[in-house]
This record gives sequence, C-alpha cells and structure tokens, in this order.
Amino acid sequence: MREATALIRMIAIGALLAAAGPLAAQETKVPSDSELVSLPGCSKGRVFTVFEAPEHEPRQTTVAVGRHFRLNGHKDVLTSIHLHEGQLIEVTGLVKKADLKGPGGIGLAGGKVRIGGPQPRSAVGNPAMDASYNNTGTIDVSAWRQLGVGCPSK
Repeated sequence: MREATALIRMIAIGALLAAAGPLAAQETKVPSDSELVSLPGCSKGRVFTVFEAPEHEPRQTTVAVGRHFRLNGHKDVLTSIHLHEGQLIEVTGLVKKADLKGPGGIGLAGGKVRIGGPQPRSAVGNPAMDASYNNTGTIDVSAWRQLGVGCPSK
C-alpha cells in the first residue's frame, strides 16, 4: 500500500513538473535595444497617449505624460483595446530604448522646432518628418488591463 501511494505521489509530482516546463518557456526575452514597460493611458484608434496613473497604482517608468505611442500587437489584443477606447488602461509591451528617450534637444515654438536633437531620419520635405511623427514611438503590446472608468481630460 505504501509503494502505491509513493508511486501516485511520484506521478503527480512528475505531472506538475511537466506542466510547469511550458509555462517557463512562454516568457519572451527582451532584446538589448528594447525595454519591457507598463504605461497608463488612453487609446484612440492605434495611438496610445500616456496619462498619469491613478494614485493607488505604482509608476514603473518615467515616460512623459502626453507622449504618444503607436500600438502594435496581435489582432485580438488590439481589438480588445479598441473596445475600451476612451477608458483609462495600462498597456504592457516592448518599446525601443531610443523611443523612450523622446525627441531630444530643446523645443521651441511649442516643440515644433527642435535645436540640438538627433539627425533627421529622412529627407527634408518628407511628410514623415512631421514633428508629431518624430515624437511617436511604437509599443509592441503583449497585455493590457483596465485602470479606471474614463480618460482624464487634457
């Protein structure tokens, strides 16, 4: 009887270890040029705007309030975020470290002119060189959660 109980325990422990193996494999490695962040804010379409987190929520990064990110990710995740448009949410995903730094330099005329910033990414006269485009990073969303009822007004 003791041998049967010991055998059942061994099988149960083996099953638990076998089930835990794939769970550990689901964690993705963060590339060296990216950072895994959780940002509070609101979405409109595929644009996510960073807002202050509620007081009871911990603040993980130092991304400036009002900063915009383009949302990338699996279609089902983006669809569920779209269904909660206008509500305060927190998105978690990978962002390039260069996108976290912001545009750099000194902003003049409301940020439309930057002195001492990085070199332009494309030729002058290209619509992609719009100031709002340069201030928009990209986040590869892996998860999200709702934080509040509605988005704060600007």
